[in-house]
Amino acid sequence: MEYIYNNHKIFIDVQGEGEPVLLLHGWGCTHAIFAPLQQLLAQQYKVYNFDFPGFGESDEPSQVWGTEEYTRMVETFVKENNIERPALVGHSFGGRISIIFASRNETSRVVLVDAAGIKPKRPFKYYWKVYTFKLLKWLCNTFLPQKTAQAIIDKRRKGAGSSDYNNASPMMRAILSKVVNEDLTPLLPAIKAPTLLFWGNNDTATPLSDAKTMERLIPDAGLVIAHGTGHFSFLENAGLFATVMKNFFNIK
Repeated sequence: MEYIYNNHKIFIDVQGEGEPVLLLHGWGCTHAIFAPLQQLLAQQYKVYNFDFPGFGESDEPSQVWGTEEYTRMVETFVKENNIERPALVGHSFGGRISIIFASRNETSRVVLVDAAGIKPKRPFKYYWKVYTFKLLKWLCNTFLPQKTAQAIIDKRRKGAGSSDYNNASPMMRAILSKVVNEDLTPLLPAIKAPTLLFWGNNDTATPLSDAKTMERLIPDAGLVIAHGTGHFSFLENAGLFATVMKNFFNIK
């Protein structure tokens, strides 16, 4: 289905009938990454599988959104479509949105898969790289012709930035820079729904220590560790993930 939010076209793949489930993908992905899970859940649930603004078939935000703006979009969709007590499944960036949504809305259950939301402890080297890059940008834009300055900045960015950052448009780079520094830890105790944490023990983007912090702070939470997997644990051990989802969602 096509949903219009603040003049933005949002694509949502809807399948099945029954209680509602929202699938919220990670950064750089689309709804397609959750296709196997959507097929599984659609046996007993009505599943809404989002392309977030800026990804897949959805429009890019016209302003620099943070996680709050993405969450408001989901909240507005839920309200306008009379969806009550949805279940949430959020991977990585989608986990951020799930945390905010579940902290202030009634949900039936929550699944956080290698979810972001806890601000990492950065080494000095990280801040040195960030601020020297900002200084380089200022110097280039102040003292060099625009074309030369942009060439130097792009070269430095490609060498130092993450693949997510380098592959993004200028608007999505600004959004990524905003959301990665948001710390949602204070919201975790407000999640009242039963919460399942599914995590790869080799995840370096959102380490297992994040999952253990979430398990400690969310009142009703349990952790399943997919050993030998990384940040896409639900794909790397799809069999275990499917088994856990069947059990958590009571699929016969």
